[in-house]
Amino acid sequence: MNSRRNRVVVVVGGGLAGLAAGLEAADRGASVTLLERRPRLGGATWSFERKGIWYDNGQHVFLRCCTAYLAFLERIGSIGDVTIQKRLNIPVLRPGGRMGTIRRTLGPAPLHLAPSLLSYPHIGMKARLKVLAAGRALRRLDPDDPTLDKVSFGDWLAARGQPVEAVERFWDLVVLPTVNVHAGEASLKLAAKVFVTGLLTDSASADIGWASVPLSVLHGDAGRRALEARGGEVVTRAPVSAVRSGGGERLELVTNGRSIEADSVVVAVPHDVVGSMLPSGAVPFQDRLDRLGVSPIVNVHLVYDRAVTDLPMFAAVGSDVQYVFDRTGAAGLEDGRQCLAISLSAADAHLGVSAPELVTHFVAEMERLLPAAAGAVVTESMVTREPRATFRGEPGTDPLRAGARSGIPGVFVAGAWSATGWPATMEGAVRSGVDAGRRAARFALRDGNPERETAPAAGGGAAT
Repeated sequence: MNSRRNRVVVVVGGGLAGLAAGLEAADRGASVTLLERRPRLGGATWSFERKGIWYDNGQHVFLRCCTAYLAFLERIGSIGDVTIQKRLNIPVLRPGGRMGTIRRTLGPAPLHLAPSLLSYPHIGMKARLKVLAAGRALRRLDPDDPTLDKVSFGDWLAARGQPVEAVERFWDLVVLPTVNVHAGEASLKLAAKVFVTGLLTDSASADIGWASVPLSVLHGDAGRRALEARGGEVVTRAPVSAVRSGGGERLELVTNGRSIEADSVVVAVPHDVVGSMLPSGAVPFQDRLDRLGVSPIVNVHLVYDRAVTDLPMFAAVGSDVQYVFDRTGAAGLEDGRQCLAISLSAADAHLGVSAPELVTHFVAEMERLLPAAAGAVVTESMVTREPRATFRGEPGTDPLRAGARSGIPGVFVAGAWSATGWPATMEGAVRSGVDAGRRAARFALRDGNPERETAPAAGGGAAT
């Protein structure tokens, strides 16, 4: 092999995993080509404009413990375009009731949450004490223990005497937006990851962050500029139908009816797509990846003719509303109107409901939560749906999540669904991409050394 030839890493997929993989490979000296089937980058995080107002396809948040994602934002020059709380502070509203708050003190974990939980008004004092006791037990779990994936978080909570009110009005507030299923359905392994890493180990880990600009600006546009500045090539409207071994030691991809060659490939696509792109057996349990399932996210965007709340974000209990974020600045509104995005995770029940019906319902729900909304007029509305937003983080999913290595030498797998140990989050997507990009670059740049990483054993496992 001619060591002087440019070593090409082709990345399939322009979401966060693909962008992270491309940048990692380019930073390590590979020549990178990124292929994306859509006309835009950003994957499941994107934006669009309607009547002069910018909407995101869904509300995406991260925590301060999402270190890989924050490093990715720094790498693409977007770190200044996010808002991060100085200290975790989630106002929790209830129709007709007083506002509660989940917030941290300056004390050490896990005591940093005790004061707000002890005064949390949406569950009784006996339930609050049970929550604190379960939190202590949860802190002792190891999120890397594979046996935890055999148990549902709901069964674990029930075994520790958690009443229904505690599950619905506290535990679900954390599990729903992170695992995208209700606490009762979630894998204990994933729930343990969220709580142990995010809430119970380091006091600052759960401080919440979100985009202050449209998501397409934050991720897709900035990621493209960063990759092209590093010499990478980005090709959109380039669907890949197959990845296979080519002539000699090179790999072959088929896109738009033509073949291109690569020294290594990162396949960064959803779990329900990867099986049709790779030869049979390339990924463990490839014929059973549909068992990972899908869980939808729906967002209802409401533009009011005036400000109806001064809260930048809040959660709700006793209502179909889950989380609300003020998106006025990101929407580009400067005329006194306010844009609020209602984020609904595990939104199966909302998929078959028409947009007008959803808007009518949630306008009424917002009036129950925000008295000022009752006197305001909704001037614009938008419903966005992601029916296949994430895999379903239920018990039994962990063995189905593939590691970075595939059964084809030089082909690596990435995506939020892969074996990162994290739920299907932006952090998980970036971590998988960085790992796969590093492996792909190392394989492509091996300079005549035929050493290759071995194929994974059945059952996947976390990438190392």
